[in-house]
Amino acid sequence: MEFDWTEDDARHREALRDFLAEELPADWETISQHGPGGDAQAAFSRHFCGRMAARGWLTQHWPEEYGGQAASPWRHAVVGEEMWAIGEPRGAQYMNVNWIGPALMTYGTEAQKAEHLPRISAGDVLWCQGFSEPEAGSDLAALRTQALRVEDEYVINGSKIWTSYCNHADFIILLVRTDPDSRRQRGISVLLVPMATPGIEIREIPSVVGERYFHEVFFTDVRVPVSTRLGPENEGWQVVGHALQFERVGAARYARAAVTLDRLAAIAQERGLLEDPIVVDRLGEARALCEAARVLTYKVIDLRAKGSPPTADTQLARVLGTRADNAIGVLALEIVGPEALEYGSFADSNFRLAMTAGVAVGATEVQLNLIASRFLGLPRE
Repeated sequence: MEFDWTEDDARHREALRDFLAEELPADWETISQHGPGGDAQAAFSRHFCGRMAARGWLTQHWPEEYGGQAASPWRHAVVGEEMWAIGEPRGAQYMNVNWIGPALMTYGTEAQKAEHLPRISAGDVLWCQGFSEPEAGSDLAALRTQALRVEDEYVINGSKIWTSYCNHADFIILLVRTDPDSRRQRGISVLLVPMATPGIEIREIPSVVGERYFHEVFFTDVRVPVSTRLGPENEGWQVVGHALQFERVGAARYARAAVTLDRLAAIAQERGLLEDPIVVDRLGEARALCEAARVLTYKVIDLRAKGSPPTADTQLARVLGTRADNAIGVLALEIVGPEALEYGSFADSNFRLAMTAGVAVGATEVQLNLIASRFLGLPRE
């Protein structure tokens, strides 16, 4: 079995690294430590993604008819690894190219594709994801935000929570209940809602994770055209399931974790900690987790490249990526020591970023349940 990259992909990786060296500002590490939701990083992402788009790199894995180059999923994986390793300068736009765009291609009307895909491909639009609710976090099927149809409009009432990036977003991809009498996965629809629509209120939730990272979004008699619906009415659960299979391996957290681990090993060596066999063992264990997450992610990408339908390998890759991220986040605190308590420091920022890994795109417990049922074939209670 061949695990190496093709010559073209290897050259593209080098070209990306040269591009990053040219485009990232001198204070990029400071900017990135505040997280993708920070004001500075959100502003920078518009400039940066525009520059990527000008080179044809932002959505190169998309079909040509939608602004891409029909590049393989492997080429997109190279981009994801290099972006996450350096602190994800695409900001929230990594969601656009990973799963929002593909969801539009599969379920969008021609008008929706014409409106949204060119802007995503050009790198000049920010999206956020309105899924979780105060009583429907990991259990999305318990959502209660309603969008009742009144002639050719939906009237939305409800709220979302833990919403990232919405303070800068132009649009929100919103999960709502369009059949008020429905339960669980039935009666759910997906709407593409402009954030400037009257009746939408955003409140930041202060947190230790990062600047402007979490928000509550309230919808009070928000009226949007029926044409904003993505996919059939009351069948949005299928749309969400399709999108999340892309998202769960869209963020190459293992690449960021591996870079952090290299830096930790260098710090440990400078401080003479490599003489401690326990430290060496912990570093080795963390490296193994990074490699396991990488290989499992590659398996998912290989299936996608071959046109195979999604499998529970996606959940396996997500869980390993989360464990690698968390293990290295904790290890950074231990190796760096008291300095890690300083907000915005190298170790502190990595630990805060790792905190989100086990919650975003479905809690780890949810992923484990899916592995149990879909991979191991265990019965549900």
